[in-house]
Parts: sequence; structure tokens; C-alpha cells
Amino acid sequence: MPSTTHRDAFHFDHPVASYWEATAEPLGIDTAPLAGNVQCDVAVIGAGYTGLAAALRLRSEYGMDVRVLEAAEPGWGASGRNGGFSCIGCHKRSYSSLIKSYGLADTRHFYATMKEAVGRVADLCAAHGIDAWLNQGGEISLAHLPSRWAELEEKRYIMAYVFGEKLELLSVDQLKARGLWAPGFHGGIRNDTGFSIHPLNYVRGLARAVHKASVPIHGRSRVTRWEERSGRHLLTTSGGTLSARNVILATNGYTPEDVSPYAQGRLMPALSNIIVTRPLSKAEHEEQGWTQRLMAYDTRNLLHYFRLLPDGRFLFGGRGGTDASDAGADPMKQHMIERLHQMFPVFGAAEITHFWRGFVCLSYDLVPYVGPLNQEKSVWTAIAYHGNGIAMASYSGSALADLIAGKPERADLPSVLTRRLARFPLPFLRPFYLKGAYLWFNYEDRN
Repeated sequence: MPSTTHRDAFHFDHPVASYWEATAEPLGIDTAPLAGNVQCDVAVIGAGYTGLAAALRLRSEYGMDVRVLEAAEPGWGASGRNGGFSCIGCHKRSYSSLIKSYGLADTRHFYATMKEAVGRVADLCAAHGIDAWLNQGGEISLAHLPSRWAELEEKRYIMAYVFGEKLELLSVDQLKARGLWAPGFHGGIRNDTGFSIHPLNYVRGLARAVHKASVPIHGRSRVTRWEERSGRHLLTTSGGTLSARNVILATNGYTPEDVSPYAQGRLMPALSNIIVTRPLSKAEHEEQGWTQRLMAYDTRNLLHYFRLLPDGRFLFGGRGGTDASDAGADPMKQHMIERLHQMFPVFGAAEITHFWRGFVCLSYDLVPYVGPLNQEKSVWTAIAYHGNGIAMASYSGSALADLIAGKPERADLPSVLTRRLARFPLPFLRPFYLKGAYLWFNYEDRN
């Protein structure tokens, strides 16, 4: 297991008790476990956005023989349990910091790639007839302290000067007029790129498209041993062994560091938590002052993210918590309810019908990585989306397929994504790094 997690977080035989699980369309395809000894060109570990997008492109564009191994069922991990925000993001670096590290041209290329990735999700839904409840409109970042308004003004300037993006600043009065207000907000900034989505419907739709392309998806096939012999990778599960020339590791925050050395010490899984209310009436929406379905998040380091769902429920998520054990769930649920009541008093008085949590994945450099994990370029990954992976994972999985097929010019990736996936210094201390960071972030978020 990753050293920053707990074995209770890996109940692969238990469905996630989420709102998405309760409302998703059935998967509707056979995902029989791996049985016997079989071979393929490319083995994909993980049936989330990254792995499925890679498998689909490898088969449909390049005709490769591909198989997908999944420890549970498609979308069981972060792909099926996130907040449903398909938008620009996927890193935890300021743009000035990225420019310093990678240069202005590559930072602009990176931003353009993130923007293109959002469109890729809509394209995949349209191409494969996936009803993922897309709701266009972009996203808004809300200042949770008066001092954060100046940061929003600076962000608008940087986005215009560096990327040519015209973001809209909204005062408190404008937020109230648009139905995007709660007592703790002191203004906001809106980006019209992005849309909300039903994440589990989306990932199951991708799985059906992969299945239609004649790619086997083996559910309940957790890899327990990974060996290399004569230039091939042997992946062993409880039911059989899969031999492949290339392997894609597409497990993000659920990456099994005990099975393979390739990702050991390179990732920081971190918990994100979500609660959902009962359906709220139009009168309750108006009383609260929040009537729009726009995706939203606040300016905290340990941010909260929230949106109205199609049936009037309110989804409220937040980073935080370091206890991934079953015993840590109830205290975090109570914390989330308290935060909801503080920020949205009307919504916070409503019954909570769903609570769930899962791992986002951070890298040491705080940017994603797309590329090989070994010198032979036979092990590949796209990973570390920093809690915003719907768009970038979909894009990066397809890019991996291009790289494996020997078409890097088609992937057209900026060096921000390809430079390295560094190991954390003294990786056994990652739990303490995370706790220390949370203490500092909580201090900053109050000031």
C-alpha cells in the first residue's frame, strides 16, 4: 500500500456509497476476472479515465491488442467518486512558478493543453453517446476572506496578460444578483471554460466504448505480483497471469506501491470528502442565495468545492483529513456537515443523504506526469492530477497511446507534463509531510 494510506481504503469488493453510485446507469458489460495465462501488446492497470482513454485509442487508432486489469470495477476509484468538475486545473503551482521552472512558451502550451483537455471530455461523450449530465457554464472561484479579493484581481491580470483569457470579476452585489452568494464570500472570478458532469456515468460510458472496441476489461483482477522476463512484463492476479510488452500504470491515488518499484515514493495520496443533501426546494435555494448550477470552489488552500445537482441537491466537497481508516470516516463526515452549515446555513440544515471520500494524487513537483517510468520505455503512466483529473486524465490517457505507438508529435505534450516524476525526499515521511502541510494551510486559510 502507499505509505500515506490505510488498508481500509482498498475495499475493492465494496461499492462506493455515493450519490453517483445511486444514480448511475448500469455498466451493462461483462468484466469477468482474468483467467489463465494470456498475452497482449499492452496491459493497462486501472479502469478509470486514464486507463480507459488509453485502451480506447490504442485499439481504435492503432489496432493494438490491449487488455485492462481492474482491482474492482470500472470507475471504482477516483474516476467514479469525484465531484464531477471537468475544468482547467490539475496542478498546484502558481503560473509565475511554472514560468520560472518551464519558461513562458511551455507554460502557455500547458495551459492550452488543459483547455483542450476539457473539450476532449465533451468530444468523447458525443462520440460514444455517453449521457453524463453535462452542464456547461464554466466555474467560479470565490474569495473566502476580504484579503483574497486582491488575489482574484491579480489572477485576472495574469490570465489576460499571459494567456489572453478574459476572466470576469464579480463583486458581492453581482454574486447576489446572479444567485451565487453565501455570507462568507467576498467576491469571485469566473472562467467560462468547463462543465459539470456525472463522473460515474462518464467512466462507465468509456468502459462500454472500450468493450465495444473488443478490448477485454477484467474486473476483480487486482495485480498481486509484477515480474519481468525476456523483455515482457508478467502481471499476476488471483485468477491468472497477463504477459505484455508494455504496461500502463493508470491507478493515480490508488497506485499499489507494494507491487511494483516504478512508482514507489513518487506519489502523495490525499483524502477528499463529499456530502450531498436531500433534494432542496426552489424556495430553499432562493433563501440561501444560491440558485445556479455553476461549478464553484473557494480560495482556501484546503479548498471546498460545491454545486447544485440536477435534482436540486447540493454537493459539497472538501480536502482534508489524514485518517483513511474506516474509523476516520464518521468524524470527517461530521466535520463536513459542520463546514456546510457554516458556509451555507440553509443548505446545512437539510438532511445529508450521502457521504463518501477517496484519494486525490499529488506529485513532488505539484504537476502531472505523462510518460515512461523505465529506461526501456516499456512501463508508462499518466498520473498525479491534484484533485482535478476528469479532463486531464482523459487527455493524458490518449496521449500515452500516441507515445506508445511512436507518435509523440500527435500527443504534442508540454515539458510541464513530461519532464519528470520525482521521488519525495525520504518518502517514508510522506504522512508527516502531509500533516505538516495541512497545519500550515489551515493557518493560512484563516488569515
